[in-house]
Parts: sequence; structure tokens; C-alpha cells
Amino acid sequence: MSPMRLIVAGAGGRMGRALIRAISDTEGAVVVGALEAPTSELLGKDAGVLAGLPASGVKLSADLWTMSKDADGILDFTVPAATIANVAIAAERGIVHVIGTTGLSASDNAVIKSVTSQAIVVQSFNMSLGVNLLAALVKRVAQSLGEGFDIEIVEMHHRAKIDAPSGTALMLGEAAAQGRGIVLADHSARGRDGITGARTAGDIGFASLRGGTVSGDHSVIFAGPYERIELTHKSEDRMLFAHGALKAALWAHGKKPGLYSMADVLGLGDI
Repeated sequence: MSPMRLIVAGAGGRMGRALIRAISDTEGAVVVGALEAPTSELLGKDAGVLAGLPASGVKLSADLWTMSKDADGILDFTVPAATIANVAIAAERGIVHVIGTTGLSASDNAVIKSVTSQAIVVQSFNMSLGVNLLAALVKRVAQSLGEGFDIEIVEMHHRAKIDAPSGTALMLGEAAAQGRGIVLADHSARGRDGITGARTAGDIGFASLRGGTVSGDHSVIFAGPYERIELTHKSEDRMLFAHGALKAALWAHGKKPGLYSMADVLGLGDI
């Protein structure tokens, strides 16, 4: 079987370079395109060399339409505006679109969903096996415990992260809300400061920490009378997200059009 031909969006960034290294380590996949912003100073550079590998002959380009002509999929961990621009081209080309971009708005997600009648999209705030298993556990624990247990989500990332709470924290909040049978937007408590008054029963709280080079730590705390349950995931290297995204792409290759999640990829839907 021919290897899956993949484009890496944001190929000059930290995650893009990790994706290129992950693909180089994986049988059944090959980089055929490296996408960067039109204003990037890295355009024309070799994607392999930027990732710390031997020269690959694949140069960074801003022309997704041309490079997607002979591609099977695109791995996209960029920014919302870039991802939404990529969605239309990936859909028209009929290639797999793996989306790990965070900070997407409700309208952005509506655009992504609108193309899934013709496109194969795998979207997740976090491509890690451990985080997706954590989300399944959070949903189950929230379902099992009553409102006598308060739910707080604490996340920490590197100093350069631009959105808060993290997409993964929101994913875990959604899992907790689903377990409780509530709408997260109606029960989300963020940015407490000053005289806030007592905690509102049923709220799901979020706290965001930023500093250093932390790739992503997340804890979900269920605090009840006289006891706490804490579920925690700590990522040690962004390569775990890269390998997860690559697993998603290979899984989706040949699937019917639709919107899939990492829970689908990992078979966690029944947990």
C-alpha cells in the first residue's frame, strides 16, 4: 500500500516541526507539503532541515491549493484564521483534515462542521491518548457524583500560549458537563478575583497558569465534603500530540465524510 501523503500546516513552528519528525519516524506516511503563512520568513526553507532532519526536498510554501493536489491529508495545528482558510481547500480537494487548533470560536466550529458532508475531519483539542482517556473518565466520574462535589479544572502551559483556558481544559469541562447533563456555557466560572462571593453550586471552575516551557498539564478536581478526587495528566513532550495526530490521519484515511474525534480514533466512545 502506498504511504499516506501528508501536508503539515504551520510547518515552521514548534508543533509543525514535531509533526514532520513524527511522520519521518512512521511507516505508511510521508510529507509532501509544508504550509506556512504568506508573511513567514521561512518560506522556501527545507521542511526536513527545519525539523532537525536531513533535507527532504519539501520547501515551505503558502500555496495550499497547489501542494494539496497530490496529498491525502493535512495536519493542522495553527491559528483559527489559518485553519478556517485551510478547511475550504481541504474540503474541495476531499483530503483528510486533522485539526488540533485551539481558540476556535463557535462560528469557526460551525464552518468546520458545515464541510463535513463532503470532507473527512478529525478534530480534537488534544490528540493525546492519555488526555482522551482522561476526558472519558471525567465524564464518568461527573455522572457518578452529585452536586455535593464541586468541579475545578486547573491547567498550565508555556509562557507563549496565547489562549486561555486551554482547548484541552475546555474539552475536559465539556466532558464534566456532559456527565452532569448540563450546558458548560451556563455553568462555567472563570477568572475569579476580588470579593466574588461563595461558589455557585453546579459551576465548573477554570484556572489557567502560564510559565516556562510546560507543554501541558491538566487536573480535574472533584472536591466534596471531607474528600477530593483528582484526575491529572502531564505531557512531557509535544511529540505525543504529533504522534496522536498522525494516528488520527492514518485512521481517517479512507473513512466516509464526517466529523470525527479522537474518541472515535481510539475507540473510547462507549466509556
